[in-house]
Amino acid sequence: MKSTVNLHDVIAGQSAPPPCDTTLGVRLTEARDGYAKGVWKVSESLLNGNGVIMGGFVGAATDIVMAYAVTTLLRDDQMHASINLHTTFHRPLEAGEAEIEALVEKPGRTVAYVTATVRQNGKEVASATSSVLIMEKR
Repeated sequence: MKSTVNLHDVIAGQSAPPPCDTTLGVRLTEARDGYAKGVWKVSESLLNGNGVIMGGFVGAATDIVMAYAVTTLLRDDQMHASINLHTTFHRPLEAGEAEIEALVEKPGRTVAYVTATVRQNGKEVASATSSVLIMEKR
């Protein structure tokens, strides 16, 4: 059975986050006005063969925080879905703690453009951009 989580309720502290957040170890710390910030407890289980975090997990973690940033601008009768996600890596990400910040750069009626930055130990390790489709809930 499919389970859904209202991200507005998560932001308000009235609901537990979706399973993807807890599986990756991403915890929302702030979300308002097209901005979101989260802390990522990066598990060693996400290491690749080179001993650093696999890039796909980095992209997924940014997607989570970007979803919260977009949600802050939506009505309760709207939902969103990523239609494009591009991640650029600046240096290796290691197990430990990282910070992710996301900002809706261009909100629109049907598509929003969102950016995110991942930092670890005060250094930028990755950045991401996403186009997000905005639609009415069914």
